[in-house]
Amino acid sequence: MNYSGNERFFDRDELIVSKTDLKGRITYANDVFLRLADLTEEEVLGAPHSIIRHENMPRAVFHLLWQTIAAGSEIFAYVVNKSKNGDYYWVLAHVTPSYSNGKIVGYHSTRRSPNPDIIHDSIEPLYDQLLAVEASHKNRKEGMQESFAAVVSLLNDKGVSYDEFASTLMRNE
Repeated sequence: MNYSGNERFFDRDELIVSKTDLKGRITYANDVFLRLADLTEEEVLGAPHSIIRHENMPRAVFHLLWQTIAAGSEIFAYVVNKSKNGDYYWVLAHVTPSYSNGKIVGYHSTRRSPNPDIIHDSIEPLYDQLLAVEASHKNRKEGMQESFAAVVSLLNDKGVSYDEFASTLMRNE
């Protein structure tokens, strides 16, 4: 993977927390989020959560994430984010729908520091493959769809769901 800037780290006992509305606009971000992203509360509130999206994050993974939470399920995902100055940082995100009166009204994400060996040995090679598929198409939507199909195929080949795949990796966290 190609990264701009330097890698940032945060303590294993720290949590990054954010909340969004249904369209992914940030409604809350804790101090750890703001520190790692190099942003102020004023800059993030109301902004799309993609404000911290790193260009080396496969769109197919976000498609899977949004598809899962919009259906009312939780998801764990490894994500590389970008700070305002171009630095990057990896997280293990746990994203869940937020409910009011039985309806999804937004989303809540808690992120922790992932095991660097899992990132290096499993996630980066997978994401490199997905990014190559996405980049092979001039049409971004077609690239994302083919990359998503590659994720589904990988999971089918392994005979696991995405949750089972992520759970296997998380046992080593």
